[in-house]
Amino acid sequence: MVHNLSQSNSLINEFVSELRDTAIQGDRMRFRRNLERIGEIFAYEISKTLPYVSRDVTTPLGIANMQVLREQPVVGTILRAGLPLHQGVLNYFDRADNAFISAYRKHHKDGTFDIKLEYVSCPSLENRVLILADPMLATGSSIVMTAKAIRERGNPSHTHIVAAVASTYGVEFVKSHLPENVTIWCAAIDDELTAQSYIVPGLGDAGDLAYGTKL
Repeated sequence: MVHNLSQSNSLINEFVSELRDTAIQGDRMRFRRNLERIGEIFAYEISKTLPYVSRDVTTPLGIANMQVLREQPVVGTILRAGLPLHQGVLNYFDRADNAFISAYRKHHKDGTFDIKLEYVSCPSLENRVLILADPMLATGSSIVMTAKAIRERGNPSHTHIVAAVASTYGVEFVKSHLPENVTIWCAAIDDELTAQSYIVPGLGDAGDLAYGTKL
């Protein structure tokens, strides 16, 4: 299942427009905060799909019967660009376990690239809900490789993939390469990829915009 939150008017469109805007995205703190706010919106929407249990809560004046989360999810991200989006999700699932994965594109002289994983830190995922945050879902290769790698730590009951901006190609790639029980959440979906597999119009390099250019 794919949820494109830009299809209905909400503040998430305002945040994405600022992420894209070259006149605004140069403000790194605002860029990170906009990704964080988008992560908070994703967390709220995902929370509607999770299992809940009934719990009695003692108030100063009596007992209130409340519906609360049965279990906190595992929130994972691909370093480094995913950290602000991850933090936004974590702001709402504040007692969640966390997973961190280092994945990057290793480019070749002919213009092609491979996805390299160098670091995985993850709790057991067996029968847990997993939320994977990556601000850009371009080809989908990184998130698919990441999802398969961390499943060595157990099979999640459901995986939610969240991205600020995705490409149509990337969404279809994920749908065809990951099994059932996967939901994709996007703040926007763009149709075009360049020959170098960057999203158009996209927003640029999310990691560089959030934390500075790299060598």
